[in-house]
Amino acid sequence: MGLLTFKGGIHPDDGKRFSKDQPIRRLLPEGELVYPLSQHIGAPANPLVKKGDRVLKGQMIAAASGYVSAPVHASVSGTVKGLEQRFSPSGTKTECIVIENDGSYEEIGYETVKPLSEMTRGEILDRIGESGIVGMGGAGFPTRVKLSPKEPEKIDHIIANCAECEPYITADYRRMLENTEELISGMRVVLSLFPNAKGIFAVEDNKKDCIEKLRSAVSDEPRMSVERLVAKYPQGAERQLIYAVTKRAVNSSMLPADVGCIVDNVETLINIHYAVAEGRPLTERVVTVSGDDIAAPGNFLVPLGISHEELIKAAGGFIVPPRKLISGGPMMGFAMVTADAPVTKTSSALLAFKEDAVAKAQETACINCARCVEVCPSRIIPSRLADLALRHDEDGFVAMNGLECVECGSCSYVCPAKRPLKQAIGSMRRTALANKRKK
Repeated sequence: MGLLTFKGGIHPDDGKRFSKDQPIRRLLPEGELVYPLSQHIGAPANPLVKKGDRVLKGQMIAAASGYVSAPVHASVSGTVKGLEQRFSPSGTKTECIVIENDGSYEEIGYETVKPLSEMTRGEILDRIGESGIVGMGGAGFPTRVKLSPKEPEKIDHIIANCAECEPYITADYRRMLENTEELISGMRVVLSLFPNAKGIFAVEDNKKDCIEKLRSAVSDEPRMSVERLVAKYPQGAERQLIYAVTKRAVNSSMLPADVGCIVDNVETLINIHYAVAEGRPLTERVVTVSGDDIAAPGNFLVPLGISHEELIKAAGGFIVPPRKLISGGPMMGFAMVTADAPVTKTSSALLAFKEDAVAKAQETACINCARCVEVCPSRIIPSRLADLALRHDEDGFVAMNGLECVECGSCSYVCPAKRPLKQAIGSMRRTALANKRKK
């Protein structure tokens, strides 16, 4: 079979050379840990601890407050300093539990886990839910909810998103090489929930070493396979990935389950293994620290709640004072207002750059070149949608399929006029979706 792909997309400098060959290093925190109560789509978690309480690593410190919610667990042992408003990586202030690390890393006693073959579907889902696992490569949708579609018998594809198409990020790449067995085990757990499904590891073709290692690892797994994707951005976007693998289209009014698919990324599947096979809750993740202003880029296994400042220090610090800090990838990540923000469940990378290319760009008038249309993976017209957004024409925006935008930023990247197309479209899209929900 040839390489799998979708129409549109771009080929930016991937920047992965900075960190791809750096093995994962465990990093222990020096200072306090900060745990936002909202690290996921849905209702924020409810705190279970108060100022002065001593907690242990792995202890649940905030419980899910509804069906679409997820609990939070302490990643160290220590004393609760209180409930405070702190900055999140996206730059907003949010309610957080703050814990002073005592350095002993005393852990709770975990329940003995049963073999997967002896667990019921309900027990597996409860274990995943109680462990606090959410989508760790995107918006943070609670995984228990994702794995509970209305008609599970209709799910025939479980797709492991191994594309990692965002420039600079290499956390999943290192996980695929260093935690192959845990990744396979996580897929095995998910497949046990869907007897009619096959598991597919979808990997971009520029990660040939990962493809070879995964294919060797699944050679005795009749329900699993590895498929090669064209290396381009945004190959890892959920809708584009599903189309590339299955040729099934998903629009803004649908869920992947509506076309028989469930997509989980590498970090999520590995933590499903830890939750179900080892009984451990989600307390840590791998984060890439990279960019042309980082002295020693690398990939770090860090406890949730650790400050980004400590990651910068562990990566050798800045070469010069940075002009741009980004949480996540350069295409869909957040520009950070401060590095004094905690690593959360969805923090995949911290990037530092010597120059702010976006701020330096001078916007001019649209020249109707249609480059944005050529690269748009959603096959819409970004230049016209941006015009409608700037005129606050919500009805026109919706009529021109503006809700189908996946906010990948490909249009802004190729625009010779340097128009902030993604920002304008994204702002109107969020407004339109909010109004749609109200109706």
